[in-house]
Amino acid sequence: MLVAGEASGDDRGAGLARALRSRLGDGVRFVGVGGERMAAEGVESPFSIADISILGLLEGLMAYPRILRRVRDTVALATRETPDVVVLIDSWGFTLRVAQQLRRILPRLPLIKYVGPQVWATRPGRARTLAAAVDHLLSIHTFDAPWFEAQGLPVTFVGNSALTLDLSRAQPARLRARIGARASDPILLVLPGSRRSEIEHVLPAFEDAVRLLKDDRPTLHVVVPAAPTVAELVRARVAGWPYRVHVLEGEAAKLDAMKAATVALACSGTVTTEVALAGAPMVVAYRVGAVTYAILRRLIRTPWVTLLNIAARDFVAPEFIQGECAGPKLAQAVGQRLDDAELRARQVLAQYAALDKMGRGGPDPSDAAADAVLRVLANQRLSTAT
Repeated sequence: MLVAGEASGDDRGAGLARALRSRLGDGVRFVGVGGERMAAEGVESPFSIADISILGLLEGLMAYPRILRRVRDTVALATRETPDVVVLIDSWGFTLRVAQQLRRILPRLPLIKYVGPQVWATRPGRARTLAAAVDHLLSIHTFDAPWFEAQGLPVTFVGNSALTLDLSRAQPARLRARIGARASDPILLVLPGSRRSEIEHVLPAFEDAVRLLKDDRPTLHVVVPAAPTVAELVRARVAGWPYRVHVLEGEAAKLDAMKAATVALACSGTVTTEVALAGAPMVVAYRVGAVTYAILRRLIRTPWVTLLNIAARDFVAPEFIQGECAGPKLAQAVGQRLDDAELRARQVLAQYAALDKMGRGGPDPSDAAADAVLRVLANQRLSTAT
């Protein structure tokens, strides 16, 4: 059973399903919760993960009854299907509640968490909470293990699947032809996030920034790849912008756009790693509800929010968080990069160096995760037999 609650988890779950099938053959059957990519690998979700892709304190409180219903639905699926092992992918709040209920109802069922909470950045007590809820952690960061192993939770480092993004088939010329851009025309890639709350909090500032940039640069082409979880919402909001915007859906179109982009304006998240791999300089922004931010700013222990910057321990990509996430400031930072080829080149090199520190070029994380899942399952069966 594979359970994911957001777009990045859906991608990891799909990769893990493929890797497990390559080892186990057609005899393996998958159940669980996920999005379009996991569905393509045979994981049919009983509900849309847009229902549980929530970020922010107030947003979470408002969605809490719905989240609890989906937790119950997921636990009911597990009790009905009796899987041999459950892998809970990212989505801390949702998957933790699923794990805690499954631990009570099916205490012998092996539970594996794939991607741990960032306890090195905020709320270290979550390490103890997770250790009490699951049997094993598959970590995507080299610096995770000490935090969780200190609480008695075994950890296997598998690497970050975002670092294995295959851009070999991306065709930037195809994207330019699709949107009617000449080879010399600048392209701005706008990435507003994959959660509904991110679209609501971040996209208005992105809209203001793009308007200012378009006023000064009439040849600028604006491309907005939309994650499946929020594609309908993005299209509805962008439809009212007073200039032409190209909204793209599908992985191939997104990769074409990343390779074609002159500069990217990105909501902080997994997509920033993907943009860096594509070789596009970026400006990163993020905004949450005021109450959520007031709490988080007292808990976060690092000056950076982007993994790229955390790895580099520097603002390799500029970040504009909360009040700084405003149209004029974003437009200024993006405009500097649109107008300065040398600045773009320096930033791309710095982003590549940060990717190397994150483990670029290492073993395939899906393969490593699949091997770890099978080891946990084998050990569980051995201990049960003895």
